[in-house]
Amino acid sequence: MAIIVNIDVMLAKRKMSSKELATKIGITAQNLSILKTGKAKAIRIETLEAICEALSCQPGDILEYHQEVKT
Repeated sequence: MAIIVNIDVMLAKRKMSSKELATKIGITAQNLSILKTGKAKAIRIETLEAICEALSCQPGDILEYHQEVKT
């Protein structure tokens, strides 16, 4: 996958649980898990904004792009 989701990294830095973040941003723990594992096909801008607000970070702290090497 070319887009890496670093929610776990930011949660660890902020010493916050996934359940606490899910509650703060108003989504289910299951939907947050789908985002964290990179299995989500899309993320709403308002959800990304809520995550950034709750974790006091920038979107670039959450999402990272790695170019895939094709052989």
